[in-house]
Amino acid sequence: MTDKVLPEARPAETPVERLRYLLRQRRMSQAEMARTLGIDSARLSKIFSGRLPMTEGFINKVAVDMGVSKPWLSSGIGVPYEKPLHASTITSPVTPVATKGIAVYDVDVTAGTAELSQLLTDDHIIGYVDMPLISSDCVIVRVAGDSMTPVAPDGSYVAIRPVSSTGIIFWGQIYVVITDSYRMVKFIRRNPDPGYVTLHSDNPAYDDIDMPRSEIKKLFLVETVIKYDKRC
Repeated sequence: MTDKVLPEARPAETPVERLRYLLRQRRMSQAEMARTLGIDSARLSKIFSGRLPMTEGFINKVAVDMGVSKPWLSSGIGVPYEKPLHASTITSPVTPVATKGIAVYDVDVTAGTAELSQLLTDDHIIGYVDMPLISSDCVIVRVAGDSMTPVAPDGSYVAIRPVSSTGIIFWGQIYVVITDSYRMVKFIRRNPDPGYVTLHSDNPAYDDIDMPRSEIKKLFLVETVIKYDKRC
């Protein structure tokens, strides 16, 4: 058996059915979705059962908080995510002899306590990749550990770019989170307490972490996951 989320056998025909599709696709419970949207779980249950309508305001909330296409949710037009839900994935070798492209650093983004920006120096560059899918303002660093397996397994690399303000978060996206004590790669989800965020691992063996926003010193958005095959 596999827990991979399979596509629906037929298109979701109503907004409520499309909302149910999001529930299955995200592998969330109704309570988790309610927390993500910042609404009462009883209200969401009534929307699913048809006792409350999906209002324009509610559709706007789902579109913003879950990164979903509003035309798709309201009318079934287009696709659920106009951009990939999570960082794109590329399988490619690092090319040490290249002299252009995005710098790859011999830096473990999930270990140590040093502020990441201090480690991104020329002496840590081990090569470059030249890929049009990676923004020129990104750098590439290594992931260690299995908490984000399978989306970013041990030994993979991530293309990241700094976020100017920790107050602006795209909920459900993958970030490198920097605190005084840790560097970690996690999905960031909305927490019911606005003073906190929920750090979520892709590996179900790891529990969620509720972290005060004040503990986050810096954020890097993960734009691309690179599965590095050493046999290439």
